[in-house]
Parts: sequence; structure tokens; C-alpha cells
Amino acid sequence: MNKNFIDFLNGAGIAFEENKPASEFTSFRIGGSCFAVYPKNAGELINTVNQLKSENIRYAVIGAGSNVLFSDNGYNGVVLLTKYIDEDTVIDGCVIKASCGTILYNVCKTACENSLSGAEFAYGIPGSVGGAVFMNAGAYGGEIKDICTSVTAYSPTENVIKFYTNDECEFGYRRSRFSDGSDEIILSAEFTLSYGEKEKIAELMKDVLQRRKDKQPLNYPSAGSVFKRYPGRYTGQMIEAAGLKGYTVGGAQVSEKHAGFIVNIGGAKAEDVRELVTYIKSVIREREGVELECELRFID
Repeated sequence: MNKNFIDFLNGAGIAFEENKPASEFTSFRIGGSCFAVYPKNAGELINTVNQLKSENIRYAVIGAGSNVLFSDNGYNGVVLLTKYIDEDTVIDGCVIKASCGTILYNVCKTACENSLSGAEFAYGIPGSVGGAVFMNAGAYGGEIKDICTSVTAYSPTENVIKFYTNDECEFGYRRSRFSDGSDEIILSAEFTLSYGEKEKIAELMKDVLQRRKDKQPLNYPSAGSVFKRYPGRYTGQMIEAAGLKGYTVGGAQVSEKHAGFIVNIGGAKAEDVRELVTYIKSVIREREGVELECELRFID
């Protein structure tokens, strides 16, 4: 990394690590080394992005690292990790405002503690607020678009902070305006819920978490569900029907518990996962006439 950028970080008191393995900050536990930067608030994030742009250094913004796969060769640029941008969550009536680095699990707990219902479906989704909004994360019949009423984002191109309503976020199935080629960086989001009974909310959250434990391979590193749901079909069921449960490439395996997951059973490489993804897609294409689409975000 060039000296000017390092001098900038040191002068601004922004934490960073050189040669940080992506395997240490992604849920897949896979990936080579990168230059990692840890902004503590939105201001540090914006200033760092502007410095990177002025020096023409490529960068990637990562939340909890739960839906990404880094190359075995690492990333030739800067990875901005937003996990420390988790200022105190603000509650105003039925509205919860949370920073991009706040873990979704904590937003759900805060909602329950304040007798707010609507976010129960998200309990246990292993991601940050920024990442969840970015991909319109969802589970058990709910999606972020159902509760997210506004998003604050920074546009590096225009050098302005923007505010988007739910409609303006252009949410779709596992996508948003932020995931479709935009360089805008999510800073925070507001979730509008409704008042309910704390005990019932807690019970529903407990049920959602138990269903995750029962059905998902949480005992191995993974990036969650690898493929988007095909309209009218359950992708995991198609993969299982094709006899691919347990199919292994290197250290990457189609989960024996849930065929919609690829798990790292030990020492998996990014290339193992890519090869396995390609093979699954080819088998399902030939068998079902269906073209599977990845939820997983590949970063090279």
C-alpha cells in the first residue's frame, strides 16, 4: 500500500491491518490477504473513501462478511470493514434507526426489549444492517424491504449523503439499488415496526432461531444459502434430488444437512467453492432446465 494512504490513516487515527487474511473476517473462513481498514463511524468511512478515490486505489466495503467469498489470492486494494460502525441504536416510537455495522441480531433483540414486532424473521440472520439492506436479506416469510422505511447512504461519485425511502431503495428478491452496480455506501437504516407483546415476540424469535438450528448446517463455516430461490421451486430440494448432498470439491461440500448450503469442512479454498458452484449449476441446468443464480458475492 502506498505511503500517502498509510500516512492519512495514521494521521486520522483510523485503525488498519496490512496482510489481513480474508479468512479471518468472513463467515466462510476462506480468502487470501488484503489491506483492511476499520472506520469507527460514518465520517471516518466517508473520509477514507474520498482518500482512496483521490489516490485511485480500488476498495470493497464489507459488513459482517457473511455472504461473500474472497479470492485465494486476496484482494489487491483496500477492504473497508464496517463492523465497528455500530453507534447506539436509536428508538423513536415504533422506529429503530441503526448504523450500517450493527449486527441484525442486535436490532432484533432491541426490538423485542422494546415490545416492537415485525423483525422476528431476521433473528439469527448472520449479517450487518448494511449487508442486510444491500441484498434485501430475508428468511421465514419476511424480507428487509418489509420493515425498512428509509436508508441513509453516501455517494462517492457525487460526494453527498443521500436519503432514500423504501420505494427508492428499489428492493427486489435478494437485491436493492445498492447491489445493482451502484457505488453508494449504506450508512444507516430505519426500520418501522409495530407494538406487540414482548413475550409473544420473544417466543417467535426463539422459534425462528430453533428452526435455523434444526435445518441449517451451523456447525461448519458457510456463507449461508448459496443460490437464490428459483420461482416456484426450492433450490435446496432440486440440489438434493440431483443426489448432490455431500458432494465435495477439496474442502468445500454441499451440506449433508441442507443442500442449499456449501460448507467449509476444513481447509476449503475459494477455487473449491467456485468449482462446486459451477458443477451444481451445470447439473441442475441439465437435469431441470433451470439456471441457478448465486446469492453469494464473489470478490477478487
